[in-house]
Amino acid sequence: MRNRSVTYSTEAAFHALADPTRRAVLDLLRQGVQPAGQIARAFPVSRPAISKHLRLLRRAHLVRETREGRNRLYQLNPEPLRAVDSWLQQYRVFWQANLSNLKAFVEAEHARETAGSGVRGKDIKRSKGNE
Repeated sequence: MRNRSVTYSTEAAFHALADPTRRAVLDLLRQGVQPAGQIARAFPVSRPAISKHLRLLRRAHLVRETREGRNRLYQLNPEPLRAVDSWLQQYRVFWQANLSNLKAFVEAEHARETAGSGVRGKDIKRSKGNE
């Protein structure tokens, strides 16, 4: 068998991650391999509903399914999340730069107001005291 590179669809991963129940299933699977029945018991929805969520997660390659006898075991496959993380990295850089600029602006404004208010604050106190 030859070694081949697998390309994961970010669209499929985002679609799968859009649902809060599927995200909760992935969070549950971070603890390790879980049988389908145990996953289903962790949620207040029907087993068929969880089966549909697991099927969609499987199609997005976010989980792997193995069978042991009659049991279907699921485990997290973090590889497709790398594509999502790579996409998000652009926005981390964007927000980090913008928040750094905002911080610098606010600090400069605060320093300017503090320097200016030192004189004004004394003048205000004197004028109030004279009234």
